[in-house]
Amino acid sequence: MGAAELTAVIRKLREEVAALHAELTRYNLVVWTAGNISARVPGENLMVIKPSGVSYDDLSPENMVVTDLRGNLVEGGHSPSSDTAAHAYVYRHCPHVTGVVHTHSTFATAWAARREPIPCVLTMMGDEFGGEIPVGPFALIGDDSIGRGIVETLANSHSPAVLMANHGVFTIGKDARAAVKAAVMCEEVARTVHFARALGNPVPLDPADVESLYQRYQNVYGQ
Repeated sequence: MGAAELTAVIRKLREEVAALHAELTRYNLVVWTAGNISARVPGENLMVIKPSGVSYDDLSPENMVVTDLRGNLVEGGHSPSSDTAAHAYVYRHCPHVTGVVHTHSTFATAWAARREPIPCVLTMMGDEFGGEIPVGPFALIGDDSIGRGIVETLANSHSPAVLMANHGVFTIGKDARAAVKAAVMCEEVARTVHFARALGNPVPLDPADVESLYQRYQNVYGQ
């Protein structure tokens, strides 16, 4: 795309990504400055992502950061999120993904701390995740390890969410808003299944029913 068009697209994504961060606080998925959202710039090796260490109250389109898909700063007055390398790895290896979200939401992260997938015991999970929410490997921030774990774990799964062991939640989507929705839904089902287990043994859904739910919700449900 031309320079003027690219500038307009990036401006729109800055606005969208900044606004979507309010959904993370609205649904109590983050505390302090933790968590982040990014969006791929269509047709370009670029993404827009939250700056590092900036309060959610102070986030604005102007302080969103633009990097390339190696995590190198391209545009912005702040350092990019400490999770930029993970987001960039996902975009490089998953062309269909244009939005990535990371949270440490309480109930989902509790499952991650146990390194235990969330079993598919709810029709809501069949709809949104197409099965269990899987656990990815433990990895430290600093290189591509987290991104590699996300991509490898989700490669054979319908789930747009992964619980990275002892860390937190990463979600992917066709756009940033879809990835935020997946993060919200992940926390909701993590909470519900936690309480169901406290009361007894949740009953897993039949895989055929899960597949039917998933295909209907993804391809038929809605407008």
